[in-house]
Amino acid sequence: MSRLKLLGNNIKKYRKAKGYRQLDLAVALDLSEDYVCRIENGLKFLSLRKLFKLADILEVKVSDLINFD
Repeated sequence: MSRLKLLGNNIKKYRKAKGYRQLDLAVALDLSEDYVCRIENGLKFLSLRKLFKLADILEVKVSDLINFD
């Protein structure tokens, strides 16, 4: 599995654990809901700035999002 897909899976896992919808993340990150969907499916990149902001929103460490073990 690609690292982008693994990252997307982690984002989805933490998003669901917080009870957020993709739309909630999209609004908070100033992205479209479709773009968030594509990030979670490993089809689009996430900038470092957005990755740090996402970690803050989900209240996790960036290392939690990029942990592929």
